[in-house]
Amino acid sequence: MKISKDDFVSGFVPNHNHGSVDYTSVADGHVHQCLDVTSPPIPTEDGSHIHYTEGYVVFEHGHKHAYKAYSSPAIPVGNGMHVHYYDFHTTTDDGHSHRVRGVDMPAPGNK
Repeated sequence: MKISKDDFVSGFVPNHNHGSVDYTSVADGHVHQCLDVTSPPIPTEDGSHIHYTEGYVVFEHGHKHAYKAYSSPAIPVGNGMHVHYYDFHTTTDDGHSHRVRGVDMPAPGNK
């Protein structure tokens, strides 16, 4: 069975990932855009899963910041879809860091 990003599925869907588009917190008078795609799922002991991500925020204000983070476990949002919450800080560059938090785009599966 082939599953697309818009399919509603009960249970766990292996090898999926999530994307997100967000902005950092304001620091030193500016923000950065954070465009992200997660790793495939990492199973957790409770039967759920998390995702790992790393990358850079968009170059703004003459510099960039890196990040490495893990998501929350899957959060079912109905109709056979789920999301993950994320909350992390970037590296300190140019004398400051930024916080990034939010929810990624829904993916198939409710676990």
